[in-house]
Amino acid sequence: MIRCWRLDDSRQTLVLGSQHDHLAEVVYWGPRLSDQEDLTTLYKAHVLDVTGGMLDQNPELSICPEATRTFPGQPGMSVREQDGTPLLPKFCFAEAVEEDDALTLIFKDQDDVLTYSARFAIDGQTHVIEAKAWVDADRPVHLHWLSAPVFPAPQSSDEMIDFAGRWCGEFQMNRTPWSAGMRYRENRTGRTGHEHFPGLIVPCRGATNASGHAYAFHYGWSGGHRMAAEELPDGRRQIQFGHATRVELQAKTHFATATLYAMFSDDGINGCAVAFQRHLRDRVVTWPDPERPRPVHYNCWEAVYFNHNLPELKDIASRAAALGAERFVLDDGWFGNRDDDTMALSDWEVDPRKYPEGLKPLIDHVHAEGMSFGIWFEPEMINEDSNIHRAHPDWALGGEDQILGRQQKALNMALPDVQEFLFDRIGKILSDHEIDYIKWDHNRVLPSPDASQTRGSYALIDRLREAFPKVEIESCASGGGRIDFGILSRTHRVWLSDSNDAHERLKMQHNAAIFLPSAVTGSHVGPRECHTSGRVYDIRFRAWVAAQRHMGFEMDPRELTDEEASVLKDVTTWWKDNRHWMNRADILRLDSSDPSTIAEQQLAEGGSRFVVFAGRAGTSSQIAPRPLRLTRLSPDAMYRIELINKEDAPELSRGTPLLKSEGLVVSGAYLMSHGLTLPWSFPDRMWVLEGTRL
Repeated sequence: MIRCWRLDDSRQTLVLGSQHDHLAEVVYWGPRLSDQEDLTTLYKAHVLDVTGGMLDQNPELSICPEATRTFPGQPGMSVREQDGTPLLPKFCFAEAVEEDDALTLIFKDQDDVLTYSARFAIDGQTHVIEAKAWVDADRPVHLHWLSAPVFPAPQSSDEMIDFAGRWCGEFQMNRTPWSAGMRYRENRTGRTGHEHFPGLIVPCRGATNASGHAYAFHYGWSGGHRMAAEELPDGRRQIQFGHATRVELQAKTHFATATLYAMFSDDGINGCAVAFQRHLRDRVVTWPDPERPRPVHYNCWEAVYFNHNLPELKDIASRAAALGAERFVLDDGWFGNRDDDTMALSDWEVDPRKYPEGLKPLIDHVHAEGMSFGIWFEPEMINEDSNIHRAHPDWALGGEDQILGRQQKALNMALPDVQEFLFDRIGKILSDHEIDYIKWDHNRVLPSPDASQTRGSYALIDRLREAFPKVEIESCASGGGRIDFGILSRTHRVWLSDSNDAHERLKMQHNAAIFLPSAVTGSHVGPRECHTSGRVYDIRFRAWVAAQRHMGFEMDPRELTDEEASVLKDVTTWWKDNRHWMNRADILRLDSSDPSTIAEQQLAEGGSRFVVFAGRAGTSSQIAPRPLRLTRLSPDAMYRIELINKEDAPELSRGTPLLKSEGLVVSGAYLMSHGLTLPWSFPDRMWVLEGTRL
């Protein structure tokens, strides 16, 4: 008997099928099919031929490939009895629960020990498929590996794109050709990680940012993941995502994956990006006040570091407000005897040496300047030189001989006493002060991976969110070390990188936009000389790069010249004037003919306006700039284009392109087929263009 099911939106169709009561497999995923399609025919057409040297029938590439069915690749599950005996189930169909836009499939193994369930839900507006799997056992068992529901990868793809990185160099794209065997990536650091962002893009042959077919995946879990992209000997391909292996340390009767977010795009990588951006912003993040404009941040870290001094901080706050800041964030150094990074983590009480009257005088001053107040915590960490470690050394995760990270250990977040202590200490600070924002940091990897650590951190954040529903939280982990949809279902902003180097930020923001919308992506104007790279950048470049996302400042405003302060105020004012639509705009990566140009187009809902940021990340090989083609415009509509920072043209830009003197009105067809010819500029400069549909 063949059973089939389908899920549809206006863009795509997902068809699953099962024969002989075996686990279901994806038999079609791609452009929307006719409602008249015979699904049984599709299932039969999906069957592969066999030839010499093969089994007499190809094993199913199911949503959880089983080792017991002679599957030649990576199985979707590995489970053992408590004595170490492997469990090798053969799952048989038990039930299908069909809802509007969702499907749950349930299978039981022949020994009635394990029950496997998988749920698929398709969002008709964002075009994202949410897939999740779980296993129930009739007695406690050990889980080694469980994949989220397995999807096939397209045969028409020549390569896959995943993401690597490091501290101050996140979201670097890797392109790996498909070949026989497996692309295997596993993050065992206990957090999402700079090194292995849990995302994958599979473009079909010929796909670009703006055109062609592409598939995309993101695993929404903050505790480390495993990804396997495998080409089987017969040529079929599978994509597996799940928790890192061996992170469930206790025998249990229930295990579940996180949500795997997947989608098909028929307009290139941008189609994947827009789906992720909208889904995260509108479905995953829960905003305390959705109507509140995203405030311009000021963070004091790179101005004072640990040297907190009330008169100095008041002066800095006043200067930040004069530049346009609307939220002041007090960073590390306000608590315990925290004079450097070797001491006081977990002693979450205000330092009376630095703040003899508490935080209230600073908060009152910040409020008087028209700004709200935020504060830094690193709740999951502890220094050995702290009152709490001396009182509770058993609260630290890992052995006494472990290698420290930033002079600190991690707290064991699975312990109820630890969660209770942190809730009380953090809750008291939030209760006693008018605070609307937490910068929640996580500055070291764990001594060993443990899924219960992540669940404990989630539980603490969830409890604080419930108790203080108006407080926003930023996820920071040495910058971009904990960015995923799991943490963002509990937080509202990410600190993309500890690097405020505008050149590096330009590249990172470009790649991160495949997954992250502007509204959650913090980007700050750093100091003239970047503290993490030593490079020196013009204030215009620094300001415009920050204005691409949720804008803020993170430098000592006392270093600014009058001209620099004027430029920063002007760009900040421009950002405030446009944030109401930019925070809901689609960020579209442009296919630049010049590899030295990194450009994006932020297109408003409805398409009535857009802004183009064209960053020069290097020196062109040719003399004159190549035209920059735009995307997703109406071909027959006319658009007015204005270069809003034409005064930034250097003296060596000696020609008379029309954009340097006045706006131009051209068709969408011209902008998408020929493109805009920009003025010449130095490297590490940004051109900013506004477009309006007439």
